[in-house]
Amino acid sequence: MITLTDKAVAAVKTALSAASEPAEGFRIMVEAGGCSGFKYSMGLESVPREGDAIIETDGIKLFVDAGTQPHVAGMAVDFVTGLETSGFVFDNPNASGKCACGKSCS
Repeated sequence: MITLTDKAVAAVKTALSAASEPAEGFRIMVEAGGCSGFKYSMGLESVPREGDAIIETDGIKLFVDAGTQPHVAGMAVDFVTGLETSGFVFDNPNASGKCACGKSCS
């Protein structure tokens, strides 16, 4: 369903180990909003929610709610570090377009 690059795995593991509260996994969501109609949202989660798909990859649990699942099927997530910006980058085959910031899609 979702693929994480080695850099994304390392970034998520760093976030999980640095969390002030214990976290069991990492949530990826697509929500209405953003520049192009939908925006990606990510965050640490202590427990899965009812209806979540739980994807285990490289020792990380990804939680994806039922409404998000069709939007992210086949998506690859990378983590980039650059001079101007650093963060997660989404390569989503389901998106018909994306804005320049890379954090939203249509």
